[in-house]
Amino acid sequence: MAATTKKSFFFLSLLVLSSTLTNSFLLSNYHTLFSLSHSLTSRVATLRSARGDYEGAARARKLAINLERGLGVGFYKFAWNVGWDYVKNYAWRDTMSFGTLGGLLSDLNELLGSLSELNRINSDAERLAWVSRNYKNALRVSKSLFSRLLKVFRQSGPLRELVETLQKEVMEGGLLKDCLELGSDDLKGLLQVFKGHCSPICLLSCSQN
Repeated sequence: MAATTKKSFFFLSLLVLSSTLTNSFLLSNYHTLFSLSHSLTSRVATLRSARGDYEGAARARKLAINLERGLGVGFYKFAWNVGWDYVKNYAWRDTMSFGTLGGLLSDLNELLGSLSELNRINSDAERLAWVSRNYKNALRVSKSLFSRLLKVFRQSGPLRELVETLQKEVMEGGLLKDCLELGSDDLKGLLQVFKGHCSPICLLSCSQN
């Protein structure tokens, strides 16, 4: 009887999670998130190739290819993998680490503020000068953001692997600098969509704590 109840509760949880993900994020923001990411990494690959950084271009192209798969039938595989990862590792465990999302939103707001400033610059020369002046601070904020995300997604799985891959490319591969040099529109849009997804979770976490 206990086993049956446990199974029923588990499958009900999956159903609720699936519905929540579908309605609140996957259907409304998933395509935008992946489309912007794919556009950005593709442009980074072209930029790196143009300056002779073929190894860096190959890394960016690999990211773009993986993101492109998520725009088609890969949607279902992605939704299942991430949904299962969330249920298995986070949904029914201690969620205190989600309080970290408050600091994460602060980091996102700081980055978005910087990108808004960059977006107001029309001259290519002035944009490059701005990147030169502000890159170290943007990298510092990004480092903080990834650190918080890894505290949230602390269990092995696709969510943590995604964060670790992006962290390495930003901190060691110069992805952020390349994105800034290309302009702020795609990166700003990407961060805004991500912030929109994090905000309700943060509010829920704060209300629970």
